[in-house]
Amino acid sequence: MEAQEGTQQPHLVLANKLFLLSHSDVPDIEKVQLRDEVFASVKADDMAPLYETLVSESVLELDQGVMDSMRAKNQEELKKLDEKIADAEENLGESEVREAHLAKSLFFIRIGDKEKGLEQLKVTESKTVAVGQKMDLVFHTLQLGFFYMDFDLISKSIDKAKNLFEEGGDWERKNRLKVYEGLYCMSTRNFKKAADLFLDSISTFTTYEIFPYDIFIFYTVLTSIISLDRVSLKQKVVDAPEILTVIGKIPYLTEFLNSLYDCQYKSFFKAFAGLTEQIKLDRYLHPHFRYYMREIRTVVYSQFLESYKSVTIEAMAKAFGVTVDFIDLELSRFIAAGKLHCKIDKVAGVLETNRPDAKNSLYQATIKQGDFLLNRIQKLSRVIDL
Repeated sequence: MEAQEGTQQPHLVLANKLFLLSHSDVPDIEKVQLRDEVFASVKADDMAPLYETLVSESVLELDQGVMDSMRAKNQEELKKLDEKIADAEENLGESEVREAHLAKSLFFIRIGDKEKGLEQLKVTESKTVAVGQKMDLVFHTLQLGFFYMDFDLISKSIDKAKNLFEEGGDWERKNRLKVYEGLYCMSTRNFKKAADLFLDSISTFTTYEIFPYDIFIFYTVLTSIISLDRVSLKQKVVDAPEILTVIGKIPYLTEFLNSLYDCQYKSFFKAFAGLTEQIKLDRYLHPHFRYYMREIRTVVYSQFLESYKSVTIEAMAKAFGVTVDFIDLELSRFIAAGKLHCKIDKVAGVLETNRPDAKNSLYQATIKQGDFLLNRIQKLSRVIDL
């Protein structure tokens, strides 16, 4: 089913509800309402194949009458679509034949039949000449990929779209593809690339079929904070007018961004705590929840320590509004993992920073590579002498 301009694709709304149904942090009373909404959506679009899958996974209970009714409607509609294709092939032109095949593709996507939907999209593509129309078919495939979180399908579709753009293609579709690719990168933990793609799309965003603009800004801010340096964050995010007009609608996000940039660490931790629930209950961010929590803490601790050669643990704990024991445990983990360049003097209760010298580390790496190259040359010369 195609989404109207400015609204999220209904299948992706349904996918989010299915995700929340499987989430352990969602209260049972909310799940009752979610289950009713999922069943209503499935019934409204006669999604017999998806209903069958959800029943087999014990997400929904089987109502045989509803199942039989949906299957009968599907068969009837499929028969009409096949007749329309046959009529177009016999009596009409190539564009009408393509439109008839596209209608059948969208029918399979609407009822939740992934395999037949992909198969029919390939048939439709074989009837398609224009690059723009081929791109639209790729977007349908991408939406199907995000519904099932099929990252292999998404990756191949993005590569296919890029190859199509080499043949031509308009800027509007190119900009839409950036958002799809950004979502894919974020979903596969490539936050740096996701941030770059999202920031490139802020002023040209039209991809309402996968998420609303405020959710897009939410993803842009979250990925940018752990990917950009302070100067870039100020220019591209903190002062960006497109972000400023929307950020206030998202709870805690303004405080989260501004308190980090303004070094108000106590406020940052409070906003951070408020955002964790939203990140945890996000379908695309949930698998990376623990990783993101670690990365954002690395960013904020590194920013604090950058201002000092040495600082007492008590002063740092006070700045963050936490206990000395908590900050001691936190820092020891990050130092052991090589995420923070400092050492703890437990006796004196002091943190001493030992920031790596970039020139010195580059010099050491060059020496190491030179030694390795000399060893290889010596081994090769022995072989040649023999």
